[in-house]
Amino acid sequence: MRHIQETEQDNRMEKERPIYVTMPSLAPLEEYTELLKGVWERGILTHNGPLVQQLEREICAKLELDNFVVVANGTIAIQMAIRALALSGEIITSPFTWVATVSAIKWEGCTPVFCDIDPETLNMDPDKIEALITKDTVAIMPIHVFGNPCDVEAIDNIAKKHGLRVIYDGAHAIGSHINGKSLLQYGDITATSLHATKLFNTAEGGGCIAANNELYKKLKRIRFFGHDDNKNVVEDGFNGKLTEVHAALGLANIKYYDEVLEDRKRKYFYYKERLKDNRKISFQKTIHGDPNYSYFPVIFDSEETLLSVEKKLNKHQIFPRRYFYPSVNTYTQIVAYQPSPISEDISKRILCLPLYLTLEIADIDKIIALLNE
Repeated sequence: MRHIQETEQDNRMEKERPIYVTMPSLAPLEEYTELLKGVWERGILTHNGPLVQQLEREICAKLELDNFVVVANGTIAIQMAIRALALSGEIITSPFTWVATVSAIKWEGCTPVFCDIDPETLNMDPDKIEALITKDTVAIMPIHVFGNPCDVEAIDNIAKKHGLRVIYDGAHAIGSHINGKSLLQYGDITATSLHATKLFNTAEGGGCIAANNELYKKLKRIRFFGHDDNKNVVEDGFNGKLTEVHAALGLANIKYYDEVLEDRKRKYFYYKERLKDNRKISFQKTIHGDPNYSYFPVIFDSEETLLSVEKKLNKHQIFPRRYFYPSVNTYTQIVAYQPSPISEDISKRILCLPLYLTLEIADIDKIIALLNE
């Protein structure tokens, strides 16, 4: 009898609809296809087309930015930032990030140096930066992890003291604020992502936000093979352009940006309120500014607990993500190992739970119940 009951339970689980860690927020299809009609009529698919230009204007208006250079993806955005600042040397960054941060640094001929993180905010610990500065250090590249603002003032003070540039990896940071303004406005350049998993997406895409007009113009030239407005090649650039097809999706989606942002925040706190008494987990702490609540990471008391919970969720067709895992400083195929004990420890114990616009509260309740068992 027990075997029959277990078999029936397994069959029910197999029939359950899968719940993934995230799903893209998408405008109604007909609104997207309406924009595509104009693309077909004009026959302009790329090369800084009218929809790309419109998207940049609308992003600036929505996020209250002075400039936004939209590009093909967030990795190229980081590469463009490094190139625009003409950096060559060591860049201090966080080991608690996606591998693209390090890949971009290496592709631009620079050397990543890892600064360990604060165990509560999960961001680069400013108190550990200065010990890593050498004669070869040219920049600091912190990450606003899961949209949680870094200590931008402390980092800015260190950079000015040592004559360093600051590039923020703001892949998660659209919708986050500090000191009453967009988090994207800090540093010499912030590179962000418009990937399908982000709060606001163009399927694939990214962008750079520059601290001054000179850098803004330089980024636009780099994006298009180094061409200036007169089509003369004046920069060592490359192909970082976004297509009109992707820009159309961005223009359709941006109308729903506020709704998506509010939905994430509401669900984030719904999770947190119902998991706050679970002694096996803790949460990322916000100290500086206001995050965008774009992810819901939980930190378990041990990797063993995490693996047990992950297995249980997977049995119910729920697929959270070990994000970021492993700590990037341990990718010894691409970097020389540099100890970062806090990042290495956190990366083994952190799990991002499903969080997206179409995720039902009933599904969240199910996830919460499984975690609280």
